[in-house]
Amino acid sequence: MTEAVTRAARTGRAVPDARSPSPATCGACGADADWHRTVRGRWVMIEPGELPARVVPAGSRWRVAGDGTAVNLGPAVPSDTCRVSHFDVCPGRPAPTGAPVLLALRRGHARRTT
Repeated sequence: MTEAVTRAARTGRAVPDARSPSPATCGACGADADWHRTVRGRWVMIEPGELPARVVPAGSRWRVAGDGTAVNLGPAVPSDTCRVSHFDVCPGRPAPTGAPVLLALRRGHARRTT
């Protein structure tokens, strides 16, 4: 049983449909993002919008496939676009290091919460 199914069984909530994003609001900062299932069956909150892959660190690059599955890109062609996990830019979590664009997104979320 995947983590989402187990959690749904405990709480009585429906299991999210992996083919479409599940809108969510972060409990730590109030930002909007979408839950997507990963290829390993876990769930990740993905920020809206795309960024040039060249400005996002390799471990933080995500692409959402046509079936709604979030795939971590790792290395990418600099001209590609990608999305980022909300967990990388949430002001309620440790700040990312060495990624000015992620820090800028984090600051934007922090301004909305204060």
